[in-house]
Amino acid sequence: MLKRLALFLTLISIQAFPQNIIAIRAGGVVDPVKGSVARNQIILVQDGKIKEIGPSLSIPAGATTVDLSHEWLCPGLMDTHVHLTLTEVTGGNAPFESFYLKESSTYRGLRGLRNAQDLLHAGFTTIRDLGNDGNYALEDVRRSVQAGMFDGPTILTAGKIIAPFGGQSTSIPPEQGPFWRYEYIDADTSEEMRKAVRQNIYYGVDVIKLVADNSPYHLSLDEVKAAVDEAHHAGRAVAVHVYGGEAADNVIDGGVDSVEHGFFLTDQQLQKMKAKGIFLVGTDTPRSQLDIVGTSGGIFPPPEVLAPKIINRLRRAYRVGVKMAFGTDTVIEVPNKTRADLMFDYLSVWREAGVPAADILKCMTSNPAELLRINQERGTLTPGLAADIVAMPANPLDDIESLRKINFVMKNGKIIRRP
Repeated sequence: MLKRLALFLTLISIQAFPQNIIAIRAGGVVDPVKGSVARNQIILVQDGKIKEIGPSLSIPAGATTVDLSHEWLCPGLMDTHVHLTLTEVTGGNAPFESFYLKESSTYRGLRGLRNAQDLLHAGFTTIRDLGNDGNYALEDVRRSVQAGMFDGPTILTAGKIIAPFGGQSTSIPPEQGPFWRYEYIDADTSEEMRKAVRQNIYYGVDVIKLVADNSPYHLSLDEVKAAVDEAHHAGRAVAVHVYGGEAADNVIDGGVDSVEHGFFLTDQQLQKMKAKGIFLVGTDTPRSQLDIVGTSGGIFPPPEVLAPKIINRLRRAYRVGVKMAFGTDTVIEVPNKTRADLMFDYLSVWREAGVPAADILKCMTSNPAELLRINQERGTLTPGLAADIVAMPANPLDDIESLRKINFVMKNGKIIRRP
């Protein structure tokens, strides 16, 4: 009898004092999908997920209360094109590949973890890394975060980038050997493409990344179709680095999930992407960063030529109505700026292209969730979805630059940062 009474009292105590519930008093809750704000809301978070949202919810006794009644809350931000383990050497005459000789995959992985944690603290709760991570270094970073060994954002990885012979290198002396295979896979036929996709999936990647036109030669339509077929049958999306021209036609006709960069896409190509539901991840680099990168060894036109082309393409893509997701491709270091600062600098290009703040925020939250196939898990502040929440002192729908002032971050229901 006493044991039954003790069990009963224990159950009553658990129900009356739910220690794992966090109640957030929110001044404003931003809905990026609708571009609207609900004022004076209460968000209940339990077991890492949003339990309820409403203006007059009862806060359970024993719940942890967080007062953000003077803050604006929105879903955690997403960047769909990052290279966490890569820092590109700028200045001097060192080639892009120079870091292969001095940095192990372990070192690259540690850099990736540090960058991932820095981005989480800045409000980026989900990131898609598109390669250049050595010998699958970032797959272990992702696993360690998933296992709870470290705090970090949700990370989707691409492993080794698949490209025609040479990866993204050019004119390497034959006696040096194909050392680019440290982080690229050569694929020059449809069968080689299928094998490369399978290798990446074997080592645990979440997305397949192709480079279509880094060289004078480019991927054929059949090669793109082979990669897409193999990846889609394995439940993986395909992202493709391509700038424009015939290579972009092959990529679009091949049915990929996202075009990365696409600086020189025509209106006709953008219209075709819209019809097929292909996302544009434009990596719309601001002029200040183009000046540091230069022509990337002759790959790009001079910054004064490329910068207006990027703005023009973004303006046209928005006008056409192509689905877009925010992606930055930031791999440089600038004194007195964090990598997150450099990523937020991309907002200026979106504003100059005439994209309203509400649509920019959508491209940083719910749109990426759709592209990354995680919109049933995260990307909006909806009951049942993961509690990835950020807050700031001003409304980002009024001024998108408010995102730079994020001072509260919650990841999967855990408070990472607070005012």
